[in-house]
Amino acid sequence: MLQKIKESAEFLEKKTNYNPQVGIILGTGLGGLVNEIEIEHSISYEDIPNFPLSTVEGHSGRLIFGNLGGKQVVAMQGRFHFYEGYTMEKVTFPVRVMKLLGIKNLIVSNASGGVNPSYEVGDLMILSDHINLIPNPLIGQNIAELGPRFPDMSETYCPTLIAKAETIAKANNIPVQKGVYIALTGPTLETPAEYKYMRIIGGDTVGMSTAPEVIVARHMDIPCFAMSVITDLGVPGKIKKVTHEEIQKVSEVAEPKLTLIIKELIASI
Repeated sequence: MLQKIKESAEFLEKKTNYNPQVGIILGTGLGGLVNEIEIEHSISYEDIPNFPLSTVEGHSGRLIFGNLGGKQVVAMQGRFHFYEGYTMEKVTFPVRVMKLLGIKNLIVSNASGGVNPSYEVGDLMILSDHINLIPNPLIGQNIAELGPRFPDMSETYCPTLIAKAETIAKANNIPVQKGVYIALTGPTLETPAEYKYMRIIGGDTVGMSTAPEVIVARHMDIPCFAMSVITDLGVPGKIKKVTHEEIQKVSEVAEPKLTLIIKELIASI
């Protein structure tokens, strides 16, 4: 795997001559942050050696290089998921590549379902922690060049970045929640009993991504920050049928607030 990671990174380095400081992963309906980036290079995943292809509606499938908040960034406009049939190695492959390109921080966004009764559709939540119920992406032979066999996860999400984001949100009068994200395989949305279980075990939101990417980033000692847009509710009495299209629409409405926070956060790094 290491050779493939190096091949992809070397291809991108030659193609862009770029040394990004921040990596960004944009989730469902949240690709609009790209409009804030002063784009230098935009490369389709299909043109990058060893990269998988994004198959989910709302995920464009491009790697964007440019400037945001005064920093050089590389942004994934569309991510990969376990439910698409990819191995965990493939799902997290781009994070490995971004590390070799030079990123010092990783910022992740996602759409998720709220199981905390105090949450409402359209809320933003800063991840303080996660519970990963997707197969761990570090299972298998460890690549010592990338990180240790047993990486510590006691500080998964960077307290400094969280504090900065909270300050930015407060200064801009943007209410934010803070809580625990539970990562599930999908692609089914959860049953009422599953939503109840997620709340019992300590979750505030549920989704189908983020945790594997963050695990791989932390394995490589990259500080991480992540935010969720609450697109639907898994709270008794508030559960209703929801489609992927409806989730995208809620994400798009919340996007300007998320974009402002992330842009100012990057500027503060």
